[in-house]
Amino acid sequence: MEQRKSKILVIEDEKNMREILKMLLEGEGYGVSTAMHGNEGLDCLDRDIFDLIITDIKMPGVDGFQILKKAREISPDTFVIMITAFGTTESAIEAMKFGAYDYIHKPFKIDEIRLVVKNALEKRKLIGEVSILRDKIRTTYELGNIFYKSSKMQEILRVLPKIAQSNSNILITGESGTGKEFVATALHNLSLRKERNLVAINCASFPEGLLESELFGHMKGSFTGAICNKQGLFEIADGGTLFLDEIGEMPANLQAKLLRVLENGTFRRVGGTGDVRVDVRIVAATNKNLAEEIEAHRFREDLYYRLNVIPLHIPPLRERKEDIPLLVEHFIRKFSNSTKKISPAALKLLIQNPWKGNIRELENLIERVLLMTDKEEITPSDLPVELGSLPSGDQGLPVMSKSGIDLDVIVETIEKKYLLEALNLAEGVKTDAAKLLNLSFRSFRHRLQKYGIK
Repeated sequence: MEQRKSKILVIEDEKNMREILKMLLEGEGYGVSTAMHGNEGLDCLDRDIFDLIITDIKMPGVDGFQILKKAREISPDTFVIMITAFGTTESAIEAMKFGAYDYIHKPFKIDEIRLVVKNALEKRKLIGEVSILRDKIRTTYELGNIFYKSSKMQEILRVLPKIAQSNSNILITGESGTGKEFVATALHNLSLRKERNLVAINCASFPEGLLESELFGHMKGSFTGAICNKQGLFEIADGGTLFLDEIGEMPANLQAKLLRVLENGTFRRVGGTGDVRVDVRIVAATNKNLAEEIEAHRFREDLYYRLNVIPLHIPPLRERKEDIPLLVEHFIRKFSNSTKKISPAALKLLIQNPWKGNIRELENLIERVLLMTDKEEITPSDLPVELGSLPSGDQGLPVMSKSGIDLDVIVETIEKKYLLEALNLAEGVKTDAAKLLNLSFRSFRHRLQKYGIK
């Protein structure tokens, strides 16, 4: 898998110096463009995006300071190294105050410039990776039967390592909240691309014009608000994986541009004139039936076949209820630092629920319940009233026997259940909830404090 070469622009008016730098840097494996004066350098900045600029400070016409200012303006992610002659160190230091990465004295040593360039590019890469890490899919990555016990999910997890090793595009289908992000993350972490970026974007979250810019990047001035050059997610994901969530929401004109990338590995930035080549594996996901979208002429059939090389379908949670106890246990650990647990009766209520929002709905409910109760065990009274109740005779209440029961505990459980139900029906308005229970506000508030209901 060939990785993209770091792109360096050398601006130097001395021909010999310019050629030496070009030969040296190309020998290190970088892609090098050169400009013989400042004006030509500015033209290069308008046409392309560079990882690093090496520019002389003193040049006729446009000097290094003007190059630095222009680079900071139109391509703020680009690092700039200044070349200065001995005796003008003050100018170089001043340039660093205005945003230059470093400076090199002329004449320079070969090993010195190699090291400065290497360090600059590594720092730029690190900054980019940290930024991507912040935006990465926040999905816990596990394999085996830790969170998934059902046979349907076990089969998916069984084939993941094998298909992850290929470079084929993958289309993940399933309802919203079923764990498509989890599968995409697992595929990347098991692939040969795991040392490179996993970049994700939800195609439904951006208007059409902005989505094109996010994916393919843009050049300064290409549209209103394009105040600087910007790399797109395809370039950032080069050598790695790009996860296109909700691919069924992608507008038709962008589908054509995406198809071009899949067919020949090239694209053009918005407002750009040259092709950019990338090596990216696509993992796409959708909750739509793309076959129906094709029939309705809302999705390109040729793009569908390019994406659907390896299809994966994630079943809804209602079809794999064996996974619910493990998921509940995981979410309790995730949102609680204590040893909280869930009672068998409460777990039965969760298992019988249809979960139209799938795993995401279950996760949100567990988080909300843990915030609302201080008890060590979650019981049916702690769950939202819309979950219903267990069938008669299966309410989780003890059966009266000769050994006796703890009536106070039973009464407290029932009382708390109706307090929470009243709050839910009153949408959290305590005065209204008190009226539903025919209690004074003072008495109602006392009971809330008694049971630690927030």
